[in-house]
Amino acid sequence: MLGKKCQAVLLVVFAGVASFCVEVFAEQKPNVVFFLVDDLGYRDLGCYGSNFHETPAIDQLARDGMRFENAYATCHVCSPSRASILTGKYPARLNLTEWLAGRPERDYEKLHHGEKVTSLPTGEQTLSATLKKHGYATANYGKAHLNRDPKSYGFDESITGWVRSYYHPFSPTYSKNLPSSEGDYFTDKLTDAAIDFIERNQDRPFFVHLEHFSVHDPIQGRKDLVEKYRDKLTRITRSDGPDFILEADPSSSPISSEEMERLIAHDDEATHRDARVWWVKQKQDNVEFAAMVEATDESLGRIRETLSELGLEENTIIVFTSDNGGMSASNQYRGIHHSEEVLNSRYASSNLPLRGAKGWNYEGGIRVPLIVHWDGQVPRHTVSDSIVTGTDFYPTILEMLGLPMLPQQHLDGVSFVPALKMQPHQRGPVYWHFPHYSNHGYQSPGGAVRHGRYKLLEYYENGTVQLFDLVDDLGERNDLAQEEPEIVYELLDLLHRWRNDVDAKMPYPKTSSSKPAAGARVQK
Repeated sequence: MLGKKCQAVLLVVFAGVASFCVEVFAEQKPNVVFFLVDDLGYRDLGCYGSNFHETPAIDQLARDGMRFENAYATCHVCSPSRASILTGKYPARLNLTEWLAGRPERDYEKLHHGEKVTSLPTGEQTLSATLKKHGYATANYGKAHLNRDPKSYGFDESITGWVRSYYHPFSPTYSKNLPSSEGDYFTDKLTDAAIDFIERNQDRPFFVHLEHFSVHDPIQGRKDLVEKYRDKLTRITRSDGPDFILEADPSSSPISSEEMERLIAHDDEATHRDARVWWVKQKQDNVEFAAMVEATDESLGRIRETLSELGLEENTIIVFTSDNGGMSASNQYRGIHHSEEVLNSRYASSNLPLRGAKGWNYEGGIRVPLIVHWDGQVPRHTVSDSIVTGTDFYPTILEMLGLPMLPQQHLDGVSFVPALKMQPHQRGPVYWHFPHYSNHGYQSPGGAVRHGRYKLLEYYENGTVQLFDLVDDLGERNDLAQEEPEIVYELLDLLHRWRNDVDAKMPYPKTSSSKPAAGARVQK
């Protein structure tokens, strides 16, 4: 047996070790999992009102944290939005204003697209680079889509690329960097990679930027879940109303009801292009898409389960959001007089009650789900009406982690930590600038500003505007531009001053001698 003196020495040693462990744990910065879903609409989740899609893990995250009702992407398409998250800057300031490589110019378009860059600018100190400087292990998995190797802007590891099929083989790129076999589903394999990174880095702070390709097209659900929703569809009562409606270009002259009926009957690309109308889905009944949503939900559930098993859940911040609104208007023009199977491969979901879709500056294209879980800091099962946008994540995460701010980098971002702590938060106006024609409609290039309850949209072909009161008219159906000229003047002045401040590049008229701008993609 040990003598009393030896016992005393051991007690001192054990106490010192215990004290050291406590100090190390207390000093270890929180981990961050940024869970970014592609093309997930504001109403695609159970906790945001979907009655068809089942998302138990995401709904639980909302119960465990804070859900935001007025969260926005900085662009209605992917690459600019993703760049804003990592840089804290608006797409117009970066001059990265379109998805990469972008939509080719068409002969029938009246304007040349605005000048743009074709990759993330090299001079930006991204959020990932900053966290890496502070000792974080950093990983980027999925759809980076900034036309640069993520390792060149602050990630230690990356498994990224474009998905051609959600079933093995996923694409030539993923055949090299994401091993899979017959029957494997991409969303599941990407989750495996993220979990492996977490397990390997459990003893140091980590930042996982999980950029799911899901729920972007190709719209291919996991087969077992597709069958589940096909069965569910036979047991539910279908809602009344049309499956699709035609949305007209808002900057053009109104279309009469008689002409609209003719356009509905003559469903071909040339007719609709000349009239500048586009089909928009009105119901959530796509079994393939519903299956994709639930597979993505399972991914979040598996990651949270891993964090819990490793004892990391209480020290891990989870941010869940989408890069832009839901694809209720098809990618490229697609008519609707086809079989249900064909339509399910072309139209993802419905954004109602929001108007529009991915590729539009209406709320359906830019308002996104946002849930933040920060154990012990964010009250459970809370909802915030604070307005936030993609530039705000950079300073918010730095403040959550207790790291120094970089105001010259994230100069368009405003930390929403006060909102997370249930304190007043007024971030001021938010802006959008898209000097291009979209893959998801024939609308004029345009911009928008939201300030308080009002939102103004400007269309660059002819300078027309729309004004909406989003508090009373979330669906943006009652244009107040003629009734409220003073508000129009105020918001238009804000938008124009902001464009000058960020040096936003504008589209310009085509002439016999004009040429496309730098960075433009030209149809061959």
